[in-house]
Amino acid sequence: MLDPAVRSDVIRYAPMADPSRPRILVIRRRYLGDIVLLGPVFRNLRLHWPAAHLAALVEAAYAPVLSMNPDVDETLSLPWRARDWPAFLRALRRGAFTHVLDLDNNDRTAWITWCSGAAIRIALWHEGGAARWRRAYTASVHDLPAVHESRSIVDYYLSVLGAVGVPVVTREVALVPRSSDRDAMAALAPPGTSKLLIHPGSRSAWRIWPAANFAAVADAVQDTLGVPVLLVGGPSEAPLLREIQSRARLPLVGIDTALSVPRFAALASHFDLLLCHDSGPMHVAAAVGTRVVALLGSQNPVLFAPPGQGQVVIRPPLPCVTCATPGECQPGDSYRNRCVQNIPVARVLHAVASHFGGERSKIVQQ
Repeated sequence: MLDPAVRSDVIRYAPMADPSRPRILVIRRRYLGDIVLLGPVFRNLRLHWPAAHLAALVEAAYAPVLSMNPDVDETLSLPWRARDWPAFLRALRRGAFTHVLDLDNNDRTAWITWCSGAAIRIALWHEGGAARWRRAYTASVHDLPAVHESRSIVDYYLSVLGAVGVPVVTREVALVPRSSDRDAMAALAPPGTSKLLIHPGSRSAWRIWPAANFAAVADAVQDTLGVPVLLVGGPSEAPLLREIQSRARLPLVGIDTALSVPRFAALASHFDLLLCHDSGPMHVAAAVGTRVVALLGSQNPVLFAPPGQGQVVIRPPLPCVTCATPGECQPGDSYRNRCVQNIPVARVLHAVASHFGGERSKIVQQ
C-alpha cells in the first residue's frame, strides 16, 4: 500500500525477473552534506531488499563520499560535457534499473529518470505547485513547505520510501572510512584520547565566525583544559587558518592542504569533537561518530542539524543586531547573513568544555 502522502496518476509495476533483487537508482546531485544524509535511504533499502543493487547518481565532485557508504554498490556521475551525454545515457539504460528515486526533481533529473526506462519512477520535491515533468514519473511525494521546514532533511529523504513500500527502520547516518585512510590520517592527529578539531571555513563568506573568536577558544581549550587542538581547512581557507594562528597566544597547528572527503572523514574519526559552522564537513564528521559543536546563523537549525546523539547547535538570538543594521544581511537568504558573528565566545567555550567534561568545564565558566 502506498503512503497517503503519495500522489499518482498510474503506477505500473512491471514484473521483475526476481522481485527480491531490484535495481534501484537514487538521484541527488549535490551538495556534500546532502549526499552524506542520504545514508538512511540506502540503509533502509538494503534492510528491505538485502540482494538489491543500489546505485547513486551525483555530481562527480561528491562521488567520493559514497565510497564510504557500504550500502551503495555503484556510483554514477552526472556528465559535465555535452559529448559525454550519449555514453552516459547508454550506461543508464544498461543499468536496467527497476526503480528510480529522484530526490532533485529538476528538469534535467526528470528527463534522466524518464530515460532510465525504469518501471517505477518516483519524484520527491518540497516546493509549491506540481512536480516538474510530472509525466516522467509514476508517482510523486510532495513535502508541504510548513512540513519541510519543521523536520530534518533526513526525514524528508526517507519520505520517498513509502512510495515503494519500504518501511523506515533506521534514521542513523553512518560513514565508514577506509582503514588505509585512517592509518594515514592518524599521523596528523595529536596524541592522546581527548582532542579538538576546528574547521573554521564555510561555503558562504558571510557565515564565518571571527578568527579572533576561534583563536580564543583554541587558547582556552589548550591552556585551561590541556586538550590539544588542530585546525583544518582547504587551500582556499589557508588565509583564515593563518589569521587564527596569528591571533592565538599558544602554538596552533593547522592543515591547509587539499584533503579528499574520505581523508577528511578519516581525520575527523580520530577526534572527540569538531567545532565548525553548518557545513558539509560537519555532516561528514558526525557520520563517522565525532561529536559536533556547530555554529549557525539564521539558517533553519532543524532542517540540517548534525545527525546523531549529543550534537550541539549554537545560534545567536534572532533577529540579531546585525539583522537590524541596513546592508549587513540579506533578509530571507541564509547564505548572505552575518548572524553567526554575534555568537559570544563564552557560549561556544562552555559547549566545548562541557564535552571534555567534569569539573574542568566550571573553570572555563568562571
